[in-house]
Amino acid sequence: MGVVRGEDWGVIGPVPNDALTACSDGELADLLPGVLRERPDADSLPGPIVALRDGDLCRTLGGRGRARPGGEATLVDVDVGEALLDGRLHRFVAHLVVRPNRHPGRWWVAANAAHRGGWNVAPRAHPGDGLLDVLDASVPLGEVPAAWRRLGRGVHVPHPAIRQERTEAIQITFDRPALVQVDGRPAGRVSDLSIRVRPGALRLAI
Repeated sequence: MGVVRGEDWGVIGPVPNDALTACSDGELADLLPGVLRERPDADSLPGPIVALRDGDLCRTLGGRGRARPGGEATLVDVDVGEALLDGRLHRFVAHLVVRPNRHPGRWWVAANAAHRGGWNVAPRAHPGDGLLDVLDASVPLGEVPAAWRRLGRGVHVPHPAIRQERTEAIQITFDRPALVQVDGRPAGRVSDLSIRVRPGALRLAI
């Protein structure tokens, strides 16, 4: 029931009456402690289902806000990101973004979802492939306006100033503490960052 690019994914099925509901990536992330599957394999129990109504992950999956408890929707298993920010554990369903302290500067993104608001930030990201898409960008000042304009269509990459990587886990250290957002919410500053993906750890109704 995972998500694989270019193949049919998920199944149409009933959403339990007692299913939880989330209307944003942040709301879904708040629910993770109670809904994560410990062993997302054929022998494990499916775990709770969350009806996801909106947010970047919902948009990436093609959701239209119709899933609700007691109804019928596409049921799909998706990955979850886990990050240690200077030793503090955070989980995310869509993105972790490290922002520069001043502009222009270095942007660092770990993406489970392709979209971030109106931007197609990580056009290769897919939330069920067992990988996170990492973008490390230090775009020269003169090229910033053009890069921003191309974000909406996802044609800002490839670019010589934007390094891309698809990975199960990564560690990175920043020269100075940098601002970080987890699923659109401020999470302080970070110097040392470790990230990994938990494949198929969450079952959604879309």
